Amino acid sequence: MDLAAHTTATVIPCLRYRDAPAAIDWLCNAFGFQRQAVYQEGDIVQHAQLVFGNGMLMLSSVQPSAWGTNMIQPDEVGGMETQSACVIISDADAHYARAKAAGAEILIDIADQEYGGRGYGCRDIEGHIWWFGTYDPWKDTATA
Repeated sequence: MDLAAHTTATVIPCLRYRDAPAAIDWLCNAFGFQRQAVYQEGDIVQHAQLVFGNGMLMLSSVQPSAWGTNMIQPDEVGGMETQSACVIISDADAHYARAKAAGAEILIDIADQEYGGRGYGCRDIEGHIWWFGTYDPWKDTATA
């Protein structure tokens, strides 16, 4: 049985940050996320939900836990990542300017992509890698 064909699901990236309160502020300022929920005890964010359009990012503070023992931060492996988030935006140039002004490290400069759309790649304040672009895989690419 193909579970994906019979299940309504939403994929939500989950990240951890050493200074999660600062990361939340930065992600909202630099990338345009909005706080939906933040559960915090002192400087420790147990769980946060940031929204962008109809998408969401969940994050928490780096802390010892059963989940955390399976994860490593980019600064522990030379800034490398094994995954990244892709966020579909309507105006790549405006978003690029906003992120760059906020100090995002640009990894791939903004450009039109051969598969369609316009986008760029960057690193956030704790090294997580992001792609922002206008290519929307949900649209019919044959008419785009």
